[in-house]
Formats: sequence, C-alpha cells, structure tokens
Amino acid sequence: MSSLGLCCLLFISVSVCYWVPAHCYADGKVTKVCGSMEPHHGAPGQTTASPYHLATNTTTFNPGDHIKVVLSGTSYFEGFLLEARDAANQSSVSTIGTFTLTNPNRTQLLTCNKQQVYICTHAHKIIYVTVVAHYSVFWVKLPGPIIYRHGVTPHPTPPTTTPPPIQTTTPSILPGPVRFNSDGCGESKSCLLDPPGCDPQDSHCFFLSMTTDRPDKMSVTFELSGPAEGYVAFALSWDTWMGNDDVYMCVKDGDRVSVSAAFVSGRTHPDDQTQSGISSVLWRLADGVIQCRFSRPVKLADQEPGRYDLDQEYFLFLASGHAQYGKRLRKHSQQPLVSSHRKRVTGPPQVLTGSRGPTIMKMHGALMLIAWMLTGSVGTFIASFYKCDWPNQTLLGQKVWFQVHRGLMMLTVTLTVVAFCLPFLYRKGWSKHAGVHPYLGCCVVALSLLQPVLAVFRPHPDSHRRFIFNWAHWGLGSVTETVAVAAMFLGTRQSSLLLPQPWATHILIAYVTWLASFRLLLLIHKRFYLKKCRETFMKLIVNSGSFVKSIILAVLALGNTGLLVALLSSIVEI
Repeated sequence: MSSLGLCCLLFISVSVCYWVPAHCYADGKVTKVCGSMEPHHGAPGQTTASPYHLATNTTTFNPGDHIKVVLSGTSYFEGFLLEARDAANQSSVSTIGTFTLTNPNRTQLLTCNKQQVYICTHAHKIIYVTVVAHYSVFWVKLPGPIIYRHGVTPHPTPPTTTPPPIQTTTPSILPGPVRFNSDGCGESKSCLLDPPGCDPQDSHCFFLSMTTDRPDKMSVTFELSGPAEGYVAFALSWDTWMGNDDVYMCVKDGDRVSVSAAFVSGRTHPDDQTQSGISSVLWRLADGVIQCRFSRPVKLADQEPGRYDLDQEYFLFLASGHAQYGKRLRKHSQQPLVSSHRKRVTGPPQVLTGSRGPTIMKMHGALMLIAWMLTGSVGTFIASFYKCDWPNQTLLGQKVWFQVHRGLMMLTVTLTVVAFCLPFLYRKGWSKHAGVHPYLGCCVVALSLLQPVLAVFRPHPDSHRRFIFNWAHWGLGSVTETVAVAAMFLGTRQSSLLLPQPWATHILIAYVTWLASFRLLLLIHKRFYLKKCRETFMKLIVNSGSFVKSIILAVLALGNTGLLVALLSSIVEI
C-alpha cells in the first residue's frame, strides 16, 4: 500500500471531556520541527513523568487498516504534535502512515521534510507525541505503543529516552546594591526615558540605556526597565512602523526574568525566541519593576535573519505588556514609545526623546475634538437659541444666526470627514482592536453628511410641512452630537492615542456638564422671553435679552475652548 509521509496537528478528546486546540504554531511553522519534535519555545522540555498517555485501539495491523489513536491525560494541554515512525529505525526522521482528519474544519495535516508519497514496507510502527501543557512547559517525543504487522515477529520495545534539554542562557539576579539610574545619560551612555527624566526605580518609568563597551567597542550593554506587568521590550527598526524589527525582551516568568531576542515580521507576536548572541545577563524583579541588563556583540558571528548590526542607525521602540507563562507575549498595553529620530547604537551618547502617539493619530484626535467640542457645539447652540436675536441684521443676504450656524456646521462636517480618513491612512485598513470607537466614528460621519443633504431639500419657511423638517433636523443633530461625545470618551482610551486617565475622562465629564448647564439656562431664558420675542412693542426687553444671551454665548465658547485646549495639550505631550 502507499502512504503519505505526514505529521499532523489535530484535535482529540481528553479525559476531562473537552476539546482542546493546538495553539503552538497557528501559522503552520510546526513543519520545521518534524524531525526533532521539539517546540521552538526557548525553554527545555520537561524531564519529569508526563501526565499524558498515548494509546491505540489495536496492537496489530494489516495494510489498509484504520487505527484509532487517543491522547489522554490528567491535566489540560494546549497543543501536540503526533507522528508515526519505523520502530526498527527510530533515529530516522522519516514519518510513515497516513492520518485521517476526523474534523477537517478544526484540524490540519502538515507535510514533513517535503516528503509526499512512498511505499510503506515497515513491519513495526511506533507513534510519538510532543505535548504542550502551556508555552514553556512541554514533553518532547513521548513514545506510544508499537503496532505490529500480522504474521511478523514483534520487535523489542525500545527504551524510553529523554531528549537533551535545549541550551539556554541562565540569567543571574542583579546584586542588591546595583540599581539602574539615569546618571551618565548623554555623557557615557545613550538613554530613552518615558516620561522624560523619570527614575528607573519608579514602576511608571520606562528606561532604556545603551553603552558601548570599552576599550574594543565590539559589544554593547543594554539596560531595560519598566513596570513588571509581564514584559518590557525594545526593538531596532528601520522605520516608525512595527514589523521587520529586531526585538529584545525581558519577560517575567513567575519570580524570575527571562531575556531573549526575536525577529518580528509584520504586526505579529515574536516567533522563535533565542538567546543567541546575548551574554552577561542580569535581572531584578522587585517593587513592581522589572529590570534586566545584557550585552550583545556589535556584529554577530553567525548572522541570523532579522538580527541587525549595532553600528547602523535605527528607530528605537520601547513597549510593555502582559505575558503568559513567561513566554507568550500579549499585545502591548499601550502604543510603543518610538524615538523621534534614528539613532546609531554605537554612536555618541545622547538623551533621546520619543512619542507614543503617531503624528497622524494626533491630528485625528485634535480635529475631532475641535469639531465637536467647539465648532459643532457652538453651531447647534446658535440654531437652538439665537433665532430671535439680530432679527434685522443680515450677512450675505441671510440672517446672521443662519449664516453663522451654517458656516460652523459646514466646518464641523469638513473637520470630521478629514479626521475620519486619517486612521485608515495610518492603519492601512480597518483597526481590529479599537473596539466600538471606529463604529461610532462611522455613524458620526454618516449622520454629519446626511444633515446638509436634508437641508438642501428643506421646505419653505411658510410651508405647512416645515415643522417636519425642523423636528427631523433637530433630532438628527442631537443624535449626531450624542454619538460624537460617546466616541470622544472611548477615543481617549485608544492605545494609539492614549490620553492620561482618569484626567481626560474628567475633562470630558466637565465638558458635558458645562454644555448641559448652559442648555438648561438658555431653555429657561427662551421660555421666559418666547412671547416677548414675538411682540414688536417689547423691543427694549428683547434687545436687553439679546445682550444677555450674547454674553452667555461668549462665555460658552470661552469655556469650551478652555476644556478643548486642556485635551489638546495632553495630545501634544504624548
């Protein structure tokens, strides 16, 4: 019979009665470990007894038989790699047999060593499995039962062997008296701090320093510090976009810290973490701060893909986030700090500055805030409460209130549309991690564009259908403003433009309270003067009321401007 040389990654039922997916290599890169069956997780395989057991429904077979393989265990596992090999030649990396998927929608077959089809003449088969409990805890190449062909003398059961552990660099704890500080920044070492001038011992301080080792200048010592929520990392990048970067990570693993390097291709998690080229590793984990120090040659002897020479100029990224089991890095909790310009790592010492907010996203936030905290809100107030003011004054052939209202609202729509397009230019598409905020933004843009369209078809002021337009125009405007305010609240918490919290939220609450207070005040004023506004013989009272309302409008605009400037200043400082 013919068979395919395949390794498989599939779902099976475990003893705790739930279906378990294999997460280790979701992109299919598991094919590179078909021979060794060792996950590239930067940690050695376990040498203790495995809690998992591999069994088959038979110990003999004939050509064409279907054999059921069951992997069970007493604890949860995240993934596994299953292979069948020749029991008489276990050193061979060739796989034998064909695996059939029980659920093709949730399982996959992988081709090992580019082997496709060959004739199966093996009389004894043994099944091996690598089981990953979680990222850094796994058992490699556990032997299962041997299956014999009918009529063939059984082969002796091979002894169970434990694969050699993966060699890693074991970091040491930083000596007690040794603490990171910013002394020497700009003089003997280059530093990047956030916020500028912060103390590396502070749990809110992000710190990176680079010192070219003397006298040979053949290596560089890095110091990295940040909040101990999971990991802190920095990257060398040719541009200000994440992707194709040389990344170095200090990762919290229980009460220890692991230090490794990796190449990040695109906006993905680091793959194939390695300690290659990293030496003299020290670390500290205390007082809510994770710190590590290590050295790296300026040029690596065996140049690895994605590992950059340190005598070139790069943008520096500084990021942090949560980590699982000390290895699997989660998405960074806030936008990475990116240096304001390229820096040659081995260049003269200097104090670097950076920003967590891309300029294009800062423009997005600023334009949206101007549109809905100033021009939009003032424009709606004028239409709602100032129609009776300046009754005989015109501007370009129209009443003053109408021209001011129309001008402010057209400016609001223009600012909104421009601001709406900027995130798409930055992300080059739709953002999958922005939550509800972009959907609210789409609603605001659609409703904003609908308002001038309805205004074009509004009936004449004397038409009996005019009240329908008035109510529709007012209702649509109110909904648009409400959605815009909700989008602003959510926008201040976006990772790409994260404003200081809860300060930014309090500013927006103050803004909403400010608007509500003035709206209530003007509603009371409008009700009191409504009848008098329609009586021409009360011109003196009307003019007096108009003057008071003009003062109120000026105070409203000044208050809105003050709150707006407060938020704009926080955007500039990101």
